[in-house]
Amino acid sequence: MFRKLHIHMTLFSTFITGTILVLLASACLIITESNIRQKHYTVFTNNAYSCVSHLESQNVLSHRWIQQAESNYGIDMQIYDGNTPLFFEQLHGQDNMRKIFDLAKKESAENHGLNLDSGQTSQTLSKIVMFQLPGYYACTARIPKNGGVLNTVLLYSLDAQSGQIKTIRIAFLVAVIAAVSALAVFSWFFTRKMIRPLEKSRKEQNAFIAAASHELRSPLTVIQTSLSAVSYADPEQTEHFISISLDECKRMSRLIQDMLSLSRSDNHTWVLDCTSCEIDTLLLDVYEKYEQTARHKKKQLLIELPEDSLPVCFCDSLKISQALAILIDNALAYVPEGGMIRLSARQEAASVSLFVADNGPGIPDSEKEAVFQRFYRSDTSRNDKQHFGLGLCIAKEIALLHHGTLSVSDTPGGGATFQLTLPVS
Repeated sequence: MFRKLHIHMTLFSTFITGTILVLLASACLIITESNIRQKHYTVFTNNAYSCVSHLESQNVLSHRWIQQAESNYGIDMQIYDGNTPLFFEQLHGQDNMRKIFDLAKKESAENHGLNLDSGQTSQTLSKIVMFQLPGYYACTARIPKNGGVLNTVLLYSLDAQSGQIKTIRIAFLVAVIAAVSALAVFSWFFTRKMIRPLEKSRKEQNAFIAAASHELRSPLTVIQTSLSAVSYADPEQTEHFISISLDECKRMSRLIQDMLSLSRSDNHTWVLDCTSCEIDTLLLDVYEKYEQTARHKKKQLLIELPEDSLPVCFCDSLKISQALAILIDNALAYVPEGGMIRLSARQEAASVSLFVADNGPGIPDSEKEAVFQRFYRSDTSRNDKQHFGLGLCIAKEIALLHHGTLSVSDTPGGGATFQLTLPVS
């Protein structure tokens, strides 16, 4: 499923970004081609005006000037004294050029109002028109000269312009193909990176469902077995089986409550009731709640508070107490009889840190991150039915909800130390 999604997302991303790139490249190409055409047309008009200005100012035209003008300006020129071509008309004796010159004269007469075959003129000023023919820019001019008239046709080939535009188009095409290919490669890796968390989440979700199903199935099996035994058990054993069933129901209730807490955290619906809280008082309350429990399990629970009062924190005291209770319960499950658990606090620059340290077996470095995963339990507590492997995950979610952190480190001399850091209001 994810592979198919990966391919579809890659194609979709490449198509969208490629389409945008092609549109932008097309717009740039249109602007570039327009600038090229404008540049060539400007060069042609400037050169044409230069030629006409020279013809206006000179009474004698040299064959050499005509050749130099055509070479320097990149134009083909045809000049008539009235209707009579001048001697250098032979320079353009090719049939194809004669046809272009005739087409230019016809276009000038029919569409631009300048007829070069009309003979004499009464005008005293030169008349010039410019237009475009297939493959050429054209200029026709009628220049009064000493009672006569000098007619000229100038042609500027667009081969160089077309070649330049063709080169630009090829360059743009190659650039677009290369860019789209690069986008496709980038989209492949980028979408893969985007999908990877989804795959991980899907695997974690499946693992969570499998683990939750196992944890729920176990008490249900015990309840079913106990209730079945009630029907044929002796009266003195009936109470025992009922007690087992009630204990398993409580376990299921705790598990469901933990799962609901994590669900609310995942859905961002876990609401905090934050108030100003005195950390000293909160720690003492937690200590008093668990001191008897620890003594009953033949373990020692100590509390150490700094001489100076701890700062007031703006937090949900019930949730922080719940997180500390989880850490103490977790320590009580690990620490052997005669062991010690220490509850302490320390003020930092802009935060306060709460510590739950024990001298139990500790946590290997390879498992320090894993202990906060859902349904994770180390081998030493895997058979403890009171723990489902959700407590530390819930405690960390509580810390994150308060914009704090929860981490674990080694206790000097052996054991594990959990540090809950909260920002100071």
